[in-house]
Amino acid sequence: MLGALISLFYPPHCAECSANVSAGEYLCPDCDGSALRISSPFCRTCSEPFSGAISGPFTCANCADRVLHFETAVSAYRSRGVVRRLIHQFKYGQEIYLQHIVSRWLDAAFDDDRIAGRPFDLLVPVPLHPARKRERGFNQAETLARLIARKRGIPCQPLLKRVRYTTTQTAFDRTERMNNLRDAFRLRRNADVRGLRVLLIDDVLTTGATLSECAHVLTKAGAVSVCAATAARA
Repeated sequence: MLGALISLFYPPHCAECSANVSAGEYLCPDCDGSALRISSPFCRTCSEPFSGAISGPFTCANCADRVLHFETAVSAYRSRGVVRRLIHQFKYGQEIYLQHIVSRWLDAAFDDDRIAGRPFDLLVPVPLHPARKRERGFNQAETLARLIARKRGIPCQPLLKRVRYTTTQTAFDRTERMNNLRDAFRLRRNADVRGLRVLLIDDVLTTGATLSECAHVLTKAGAVSVCAATAARA
């Protein structure tokens, strides 16, 4: 009844176009339908889609000639249009309620056959440096990981820490991103991932450099497998 009264005086609106939506919804059907799904063919390693006529698995140029320490990184959506705008507002605009939309996009990755049905012992969010977390007020990856943990019934633990402050990755190419992140992450004290199957969680995958460095730390510490899932693929 309280929710009905709140909706009467403060009707919910679409986060993208401000159209009226039902209580508990955050996007209208039109805006929700405009979110661009990743469809085959795409790189089986990093989810980079390809517009050509490829019928089988392939490795994209982003992954060629690289050592990536995760088995696969799965994204269900492209970081374009409404997806990109709302993730940006969630991360930088203090619009924390958008976590519900972004986590839904992230949860869609679990339908991908690369990880669907795979048992994971642990969700591990990609960490922010403490200075960046103070600046932003929260770690978006940890927020998303905890929502997915509740829905999927998989434990979530922030076992990684970022020990070196790095400049933003957005202006760097693939090689520069990898160099920028070298030795930037550590396992937290007393954390134990030996024998565990880990799923890394982040909001957006661009080149995979961040996820690869995190996966490297986890595998060196004894994790038997590390995959990754993100809400979107840049």
